Amino acid sequence: MPNSPQENPDVPQDTPVEDSVDTRHHRRPLSYVRRTARLTAGQQRAWDTRRHRYLIEVPREHRDMSVHPDWQLDPAAEFGRTAPLVLEIGTGLGECVVHAAATHPERDHLAVEVYRPGVAQTIVRAGHAGADPAVAGGDPGHELDNLRIMQVDAAELLGHGLPEASLDELWVFFPDPWPKKRHHKRRLVTPAFAELAARAIKPGGRWRLATDWAEYGEVMLEVLDAAEGFRNAHGPGRRAPRFEGRVMTSFERKGLNAGRSVTDLEYVRL
Repeated sequence: MPNSPQENPDVPQDTPVEDSVDTRHHRRPLSYVRRTARLTAGQQRAWDTRRHRYLIEVPREHRDMSVHPDWQLDPAAEFGRTAPLVLEIGTGLGECVVHAAATHPERDHLAVEVYRPGVAQTIVRAGHAGADPAVAGGDPGHELDNLRIMQVDAAELLGHGLPEASLDELWVFFPDPWPKKRHHKRRLVTPAFAELAARAIKPGGRWRLATDWAEYGEVMLEVLDAAEGFRNAHGPGRRAPRFEGRVMTSFERKGLNAGRSVTDLEYVRL
């Protein structure tokens, strides 16, 4: 699930990239760029008719993806129950999170994606999964009640938009590697981001990551092995086996076909 359309040619684009640095507040380089993009006809229908079932409207402070500091999600109120909570950051076209929500109805799933086509396609997929007799009883009108989507800056969500120690798992699969050295400051996985993740994940919770960019995988491993509050589930410096809960997406398949290998990592919140 790439965090940027530059890594996902399936997402249509029609406008220039906006400045990805927050200049009104602390000038933190953002891990995404803002683009507007066309929706397909099916995505537009899903957006117009069903986004109210899935998309959480978040009050903003200063940017369209910001999370107002006075607002905080109440997961029990949002989902109507108390259940294990999984957050996926950079859900892309929704392949992984929809499959997870459909096959694990005992868990609640939050999907964070800043690009509207990705959000709309996730809603489309949720409808298909709801009508699949193998996962949801085959009712064409069924919705995945344990799935919600948010268009927000993930750092702000982890920093103050979620209650402390509210996540059972955090997933960061195939974030934009920002391969050019001058763009490394925009990478999502940093020591500062690890501090935010530690705030939101409950003790004993898991942080699962994957990347098909080898150099970024080494950086992730170094950053998280050194992060206070986390333990490498497979030992210092060790990679994890492929997470069985991560379905093979079109993005991952393209990377493998291009000869790139995938680095999986797994950390436990202390």
